[in-house]
Amino acid sequence: MNPYLEALQSKLSPSDFKKLSAIDNPNVHEFIAKESDLCHPEKIFICSDSAKDLEYVRKQAIAAGEEKAILNLEGHTVHFDGEQDQGRDRQATKYLVAKGSTLSKALNQMDRQEGLIEVRGLLRNTMIGKTMIVRFIALGPADSVFTILGLQCTDSWYVAHTETLLYRCGYEQFVKAGNKTDFLKVVHSSGNVNSDMVSIDYNKKAIYIDHMDNTIYSVNTQYAGNSVGFKKLAFRLAIRKASNEGWLAEHMLLMGVYGPNKRKTYFAGAFPSACGKTSTAMLPGETILGDDIAYIHNINDTARAVNVENGIFGIIQDVKEKDDALIWKVLTTAGEVVFSNILVKDGKPYWLGMGEELPKDGLNYTGQWFEGKKDAAEADVPAAHKNARYAVALSALGNVDPELNNPNGVELGGIMYGGRDAKAYVPVQQSYSWEHGIIAYGASLETETTFATIGKEGVPEINMMSIQDFISIPLGKNVNNNLEFGHKLKKQPIVFGVNYFLRGIEDGKYLNSPRDKHVWIKWMEKRVHNEVDAIKTPTGLIPKYEDLKTLFKEVLNKEYTKEEYTKQFTIRIPENLAKIERVSKFYQENVTDIPLEMFGQLYKQRERLIEAQTKHGDYIPPEKCQ
Repeated sequence: MNPYLEALQSKLSPSDFKKLSAIDNPNVHEFIAKESDLCHPEKIFICSDSAKDLEYVRKQAIAAGEEKAILNLEGHTVHFDGEQDQGRDRQATKYLVAKGSTLSKALNQMDRQEGLIEVRGLLRNTMIGKTMIVRFIALGPADSVFTILGLQCTDSWYVAHTETLLYRCGYEQFVKAGNKTDFLKVVHSSGNVNSDMVSIDYNKKAIYIDHMDNTIYSVNTQYAGNSVGFKKLAFRLAIRKASNEGWLAEHMLLMGVYGPNKRKTYFAGAFPSACGKTSTAMLPGETILGDDIAYIHNINDTARAVNVENGIFGIIQDVKEKDDALIWKVLTTAGEVVFSNILVKDGKPYWLGMGEELPKDGLNYTGQWFEGKKDAAEADVPAAHKNARYAVALSALGNVDPELNNPNGVELGGIMYGGRDAKAYVPVQQSYSWEHGIIAYGASLETETTFATIGKEGVPEINMMSIQDFISIPLGKNVNNNLEFGHKLKKQPIVFGVNYFLRGIEDGKYLNSPRDKHVWIKWMEKRVHNEVDAIKTPTGLIPKYEDLKTLFKEVLNKEYTKEEYTKQFTIRIPENLAKIERVSKFYQENVTDIPLEMFGQLYKQRERLIEAQTKHGDYIPPEKCQ
């Protein structure tokens, strides 16, 4: 018996000791033992992913009070985070870097030794009187070139239960792999909690990423984006691993889109939070593989991708029956669903923008809520939080793609990048080349801060490839990695830019309805197979009116007017030139290792815009671009 396993024996039941002993990997035992010695739990529970163990985790989340079984439908529970713990916390999330080294200026970082002393100090003794739950996770399909294994130690039954819904079980993979397994590590503690089981030391929140040891530390927080280690936290480590090994780890949805004669084309799509990613992945009549994180490998000179996860941690605001029929059915049918930070009244869940009148009182993340309730800053407390969520397994969805667990992934026909751009980019356009798409749509992705992160909303910002919050390598290197990945493919996916948030020039109103995105997706599918023509513009290839008119009728049974088309696809020269200036300024100020291709593509786009402006003026309707 190795000394670490022996040291753990006193805190393990005989059955848990047997489960842990079946994993022949001293590194696993060492990590658990060291974190146990730091956090001092009363006992340790090893989840073997058996039906019995998974049910035990679910029941303990309720028994501990971290989830409340107060909803009418069987299997539905609700979890509340603290008022100051309602989103990913950028300020509290830091990369630990060795003395004398640095990552890009845009990233929040601190000295590694100082950070380890601080965060391990915060974790010390946090599990006294509690149970440490050990979860084994497989990121990506089992027994695959994509598979990365992970181990999380947590004192939150809610976190452990959420991982059951969101990830593929990994215990058997650890057993099978033996002592050669390399794995990502996470240690999390909710810290001190009040009687409502809410973390109370939010002012001491710390989410630290030690990329030198592939370890995530998270303390004094419960919000899943900060505490479920294999969500966006381990994603940061995967980005680094991908960079070293020549593949891509991306903040992307994966979906199958049907074309004529039941043809299916697979797309990946990068959208910052609250920019339409989940609603795109769940379009009716199409299939979903994932809505958040994708790994993309070069397999036989083609880009193939898998969903890292096995479930959805989705924003629930604005989910309506008429717009989101698939997820609405799951959320209103008995089955295993964990809601967070919604409003509950008489056993029914309510959320903002659900399409029906909300009660005047109920239970929410602030406790007993009533209309007119104020927070500490004398601002109105909403009925539910804007960033309220649901966690559900993909298997609960009626449109889950049969290739979800294919160890070889799916071949990508297209990649789309979309943000919140009120002024410049048209609703959908195709890049001129891989390089143009990666730089003009991906590296130049611009959005506005939303409620999914803590801080001021509505601030315009560059969000490169939608991974700016998560990237753990130099930003320029990430751009170059994407360029090089495409160069090595014999068959490159076509790169598209989408923008669901374009507003009118004069009235500032949105020019698209939420359902219009389905038409843009169908047009992209046809472009992948070269079945419709396109119009060349300074920023990319855009649809022809006749093709969109047909698709609007076929897909939405909606009449699409030439006036709508002209407003949506007029090329706005001043706004696009200003966008290029913002992008250039961001990279000049924050990135030291910018690929020359970056400025080359931006220069070409600027020249195309200026040439068109000279010929046609500031605002160019589509027909003048031909």
